[in-house]
Amino acid sequence: MERFASPQDVLEWLQVYSASAALGAALELGLPWLLAAGPLDTTGVARALGIPIGRCRWWLQMLEHIGLLERLPGGYAPSAGARRAILGSYSRESWALLAAEERERFPTVVDLAGRLALPESAPAPPPGGLEGYVQKMVEDPGRARAFTRMLYELHLPLADALAGVLDLTGVRRMLDLGGGSGVMSLALLRRHPGLTSVVVDIDNVCAAGRQIAAENQLADRMTYLAADLVDGDLPGEFDLALECDVGVYTEPLFTKVRGALNQGGRFVIVDQLAETEDQVPKRVLHWQFTASIARPCVAVMTVARLKALLTDCGFAVTSQATLPEGFQLIDARP
Repeated sequence: MERFASPQDVLEWLQVYSASAALGAALELGLPWLLAAGPLDTTGVARALGIPIGRCRWWLQMLEHIGLLERLPGGYAPSAGARRAILGSYSRESWALLAAEERERFPTVVDLAGRLALPESAPAPPPGGLEGYVQKMVEDPGRARAFTRMLYELHLPLADALAGVLDLTGVRRMLDLGGGSGVMSLALLRRHPGLTSVVVDIDNVCAAGRQIAAENQLADRMTYLAADLVDGDLPGEFDLALECDVGVYTEPLFTKVRGALNQGGRFVIVDQLAETEDQVPKRVLHWQFTASIARPCVAVMTVARLKALLTDCGFAVTSQATLPEGFQLIDARP
């Protein structure tokens, strides 16, 4: 269906700013979960969330307009779509963090018409967004815990898909680079009883990951190592190293990975890679566009560039496969 079939369509897209903000606020404040317990009218919502009733009235109508809520005889309730896509998927805490991250990223695109033509040397956009999100997690254990849990929930389908296709014949010990919760390792460990894994990430993320591994009854086969992928050292004697949806692609890291592998070891990369710089996956496009406002000349990682970097670092790509949601799996050996 054509997105811009009429002038009204264009006007509605121009108003997405406020609709998106209304949706994000609902997720951060927990409105779908409040109403899942039973319908509430405007007064009930305003009282429960401490919002002035006049403002609350327009907010709820906006949320009804975009399809988050429906109006029942007893008041507002989550729509069928909201129950399926929000309440039936990730946790309240994960949705709240996802909404907060978009709110923090928003200043990047304020005054976009004036910023697009600025030179690379121009002042950066206002603070916010996911630039420096690692530093936020270093400073805030609660943020790291929420972020780690959120990515665990988001990556469960990908982890199951990876475990279903990745051949681990002869692999007994693996290194999970920037593995966060260890969601990929956990899926692989469940399928391969003789496998153990070492997850490398920042300290606060590792603490959150250990809790998730314990919940999965796999803590005895998982080690979480607090280390810096870029500047730190990596342990050795691994049969396989995995880098999944991390995006740190540098010659120094790849050289360290090569040194961490046993003879005959493998380096597996899973990510949403671009075919060309003009054909970026949908999910990556959002991140690349907002990041480009601050850093306009950052090159997009394409499949060809990644393969060339692996070759320069002494790896030979042995296979490539496509996973759900456009993720590419690249398997390489020294």
